[in-house]
Amino acid sequence: MKMFCLFGAALVCVVSCLTALQAHAQVDANDLVWQHSVAKFDHRRAQIRKHVDRTISEGPFSNNWDSLQHYEIPQWYQDAKFGIFIHWGVYSVPAFRGEWYPRHMYETGSDQYKHQTELYGPETKFGYKDFIPMFKGERFDPAQWAALFKESGARYVIPVAEHHDGFQMYRSTLSDWNAVKMGPHRDILAELRTQILAQGLHFGLSSHRAEHYFFLNGGRDFPSDVDDPKYAAFYGPAHKGVLRDPKVEGHPDPAFLNDWLARSAELVDEYHPELVYFDWWIEQKEFSPYLKRFAAFYYNEAAKRHQQVVLFRKNAAFPPGTTVLDVERGQLDHIQEEHWQTDTSVSAQSWGYVQGDNTYKSPQTLIWDLIDIVSKNGNLLLNVGPKSDGTIPDEAVSILRNMGAWLKVNGEAIYGTRPWKMYGEGPTKVAPGAAKESEEKPFTPEDIRFTAKDGYLYAMEMAWPVDNVVHIHSLKRGDSAIVKGVQMLGSDEPVHWKQDKNGLTLQLSAAPTKSYAYAFKIALEGTP
Repeated sequence: MKMFCLFGAALVCVVSCLTALQAHAQVDANDLVWQHSVAKFDHRRAQIRKHVDRTISEGPFSNNWDSLQHYEIPQWYQDAKFGIFIHWGVYSVPAFRGEWYPRHMYETGSDQYKHQTELYGPETKFGYKDFIPMFKGERFDPAQWAALFKESGARYVIPVAEHHDGFQMYRSTLSDWNAVKMGPHRDILAELRTQILAQGLHFGLSSHRAEHYFFLNGGRDFPSDVDDPKYAAFYGPAHKGVLRDPKVEGHPDPAFLNDWLARSAELVDEYHPELVYFDWWIEQKEFSPYLKRFAAFYYNEAAKRHQQVVLFRKNAAFPPGTTVLDVERGQLDHIQEEHWQTDTSVSAQSWGYVQGDNTYKSPQTLIWDLIDIVSKNGNLLLNVGPKSDGTIPDEAVSILRNMGAWLKVNGEAIYGTRPWKMYGEGPTKVAPGAAKESEEKPFTPEDIRFTAKDGYLYAMEMAWPVDNVVHIHSLKRGDSAIVKGVQMLGSDEPVHWKQDKNGLTLQLSAAPTKSYAYAFKIALEGTP
């Protein structure tokens, strides 16, 4: 007890001294408290950064954007078209309003704050850290998850390694706040990796660590455990100004950035991901030199392991040509020459699990999204949010199985394809850009999307025509697109067709089975 009191007194002294230093060093006192709390990992972080720089020096990629422009997007990724994202963490315990619960529970006046205090009491006595022992994952079965993802038709899987809350879902040498030492007491990432690869799928991971710099700063505004130095190693700098007061500087300092780089490199070294996804806050200008170092390191490590890897960017975090563009909860309205990706969730409300969520999307909507995205040279990364016990909600399971059933019949028109000279035709257009999916409109039988592969053109009609007649206006005879034959995937029924100056007309029997969309395989003279 005496030793504990001395330690507590020392922490109080540190906080007092660091507050005084703030005025002279122009460094936020909370940054310094966090640095002190993780000082025992300084040596290990330094070791990893030396390893990063040594790997960069060994080539073939250098630490500059010109060199990184030589990156080439792997063919396997361009062929894959469909992947699974997984948001699972401590935030699945409260399961209220999504994975940003840890931030909003410390914002007075929010629904999350009211929910937290009413159910668990004041946040000096029960804070976010106190959910960790409740996060047991007792029914987590990685083999079952991987089998479901395989059944869904996905070709790659990206679990979140660390979300904004700062809790690592893997074994780390840079923090004690992880799923091996706490909560499930399992290396979730390693177990998933083993089973994902066993299913023949590609394994990736995501890190949302960047946002942790500010994520819990609401807890600075009133008495809470975020202000307790004992938990600074978990709650992070919780820098007060970011996203709250534009007059207050809140950009990450070198100590946090070096820790970010070391954590990111540790993930590459230990788990060898073929895909790495960083969330949006890496767009801060202070991240730029660290992003260059990480990309050069990652690509060089991949070269040593003979891996063909993918690194994603949001907006302008990396220059075009150095990574793959990811558009969150949105799409493009044109064919982009450089391959790209949409990431979205089965839930319109959340990425993490929410109890009583009634915003699950239909398989119909998600199949439409997949077709439209692929026709424009993109991939779909679809997220699921498991429950805290490690089970995937029934609604998500049903969605994935239905998508898999459709792809089993129509996957020929999706996997391994490339865009045609136009993405499609019809009245329905998507709203381009991130966070635009709420503006999506339902597709009609007149909406058709095209892909091409192995000398064939695939035309996917988004709904069955009322009169059993399909008109494809883009295939007019005389426009160097001479049709030689047509068949419908998944059907043995002959398709009667006629091509003239008005386009290609398909006379069909009744739909063989109700489906989310219908794919026609069209043989053309020459290569489409």
